[in-house]
Amino acid sequence: MANLSSAIDSVFWDQNLSSPQTLEGTARSVPGEPFPVDGARASRSHRIQQLSLLREGFPLGIIPAFAPSSDKRLGSFSLNSLLLSPSSSNWWLGLVGQFKPKKLFADIKSNISKADEWDLQLFKDTTKHIVDKSLYSIGLWTQIALGSSSSLLLSAERLGDKDGLRKKLMFVHPLEKHDLTVEAAWPDLFLDHKGLFWDVPESLNFDLSSLAPETGLQYRFGVHKSKGDPHPVNAAGESGVGGEAPASLLPGLCAKAAVSYKAKRDLWRPKEEEDNNTEEDDDDDTPVFLPYDIRLKEPHAAVSGIVGSSLAAWITGRGEKRSLISADVFGSACYTFQKGRFSKLYGDLTRVDARVDVSSASALAKRIFSAVRRSKGSNKTDDDTLGSPRLSLIFQQQVAGPIVFKVDSQFQVGEGKFGAQMEDLIYSLNYSLRLLESGKVVAWYSPKRKEGMVELRVFEF
Repeated sequence: MANLSSAIDSVFWDQNLSSPQTLEGTARSVPGEPFPVDGARASRSHRIQQLSLLREGFPLGIIPAFAPSSDKRLGSFSLNSLLLSPSSSNWWLGLVGQFKPKKLFADIKSNISKADEWDLQLFKDTTKHIVDKSLYSIGLWTQIALGSSSSLLLSAERLGDKDGLRKKLMFVHPLEKHDLTVEAAWPDLFLDHKGLFWDVPESLNFDLSSLAPETGLQYRFGVHKSKGDPHPVNAAGESGVGGEAPASLLPGLCAKAAVSYKAKRDLWRPKEEEDNNTEEDDDDDTPVFLPYDIRLKEPHAAVSGIVGSSLAAWITGRGEKRSLISADVFGSACYTFQKGRFSKLYGDLTRVDARVDVSSASALAKRIFSAVRRSKGSNKTDDDTLGSPRLSLIFQQQVAGPIVFKVDSQFQVGEGKFGAQMEDLIYSLNYSLRLLESGKVVAWYSPKRKEGMVELRVFEF
């Protein structure tokens, strides 16, 4: 089914979305905004761990990515590689490099076209272009085991087209039935539902969460502190982009708690006896294959849903847009249909997920009352787009063997000419790794953000 955990995760400040804007490969979702599409959620594994495995399948261990730069001359295309990865029994270290070739090739081509002859000066000019620091980005990660289960992750990266370092610290301590996480970043990158990026100069998160169940109760408690005014990351280099920063990213100290309940019901799923009879009816010469992904091994139709509530208290940083105490209700409902067992070479997987999200019941109620007032002739309107429900449609189709084409789309209900306006769209090709049982290499592209990258995801679809 579509990932229902986005409902409660979107309330807090630590939900990671995939983005090649940084070498870490992630950006945070803005809390309180519409839930992101499934295809935007980042892999659970660190980027450095992904690169160590992905480089085995790419020539020279170089993995491509697309992300707009602040300097248009640098272009969007980049090449990423894991340069060093020493490790021991209780720590590891990784050094990642990135190279953007467009500006280099353009400058060299310009010099050659202007040169009358190949001389020493042409060689010197070419050398200057090669050592241009804006072409290169570098990042360093290290993780240290603290005891049998706790770990500390430290990272620092310098992007060639930007000044300063990006630093992050993360402490993880899994408990018996909970996860304890402490994170700090200088700065922290956020991605809003409009596709705009925001840098918060200092960000600190403390989060205690119960383990996410397949069905049942889940609860979370978190404290977030941000310092400094958020500023837009002008990735496309366009003037006037950014506007007003989301209220939840403004400086302040906030304590927040959320609780949710998740349920699922099968409408149709073949029983084991039916599966065995089908296999006996098949031709004995037909080979039987294991599924490429164990989480996609059964055809079925199911409905699922999640409902929850959140309570936030702004200890500092209160203002017109943020009250001392606020509460809200959120929820999602999903329908899933899958045909095929994803085990044959062709035509053995077609899957559709349709999910309706309400990120803020209070904003939805205000929008409904505003519509009623307009129907009675009032000129007052409510432009809060958070009040509109979102419809997410996910389509997956097997192309050949372990290769699956996937489309993630999201529509804002109640807007546009036909009552729904497309808000986000992500295309991806997925190569399932049978040896990992439920792992895959994902190559995705977002037309809205003009971004794309290759990731390794495990036990996610």
